[in-house]
Amino acid sequence: MKNTAMFWVVATTMVLISLTIMATMNFPFNWVFYLTVIGQIMLVYMVFKVLTDNYTTDKTFKDFYEDYPISGEIN
Repeated sequence: MKNTAMFWVVATTMVLISLTIMATMNFPFNWVFYLTVIGQIMLVYMVFKVLTDNYTTDKTFKDFYEDYPISGEIN
């Protein structure tokens, strides 16, 4: 499986949502603590992967949003 940036975004989001649920449901402190540390490491790695991802596009700011085209130039 290719290690893409979006995989890390989804995985980190799921871990941190799980952490929030576990903290709310009063799971043992050590579980919450270790998952917090893992989530922080994943967050740093996710930011690294997103910023270094080899992604190119031909879109510019003049294209705006594809689902809401703007007629004319932006002033």
